[in-house]
Amino acid sequence: MAIARAIVNDPDYIFADEPTGALDSETGKQIMELFRDLNKKGKIVVIVTHDQEIAGACDRIVTVKDGRIY
Repeated sequence: MAIARAIVNDPDYIFADEPTGALDSETGKQIMELFRDLNKKGKIVVIVTHDQEIAGACDRIVTVKDGRIY
């Protein structure tokens, strides 16, 4: 429901903090496909995750470690 509430007003930016963390793997894949489709339509999607598989599905990865941005 949180994802639906976040996109219902057609925002330009979507910030998602661990959006697949509490989901089963199939639903997580569907959410990532939704984010990819939204991005293709011009939406900026920022995902915060510890899951390397989710990060690997993104076009750009920014890493924060020990207070530094890489």
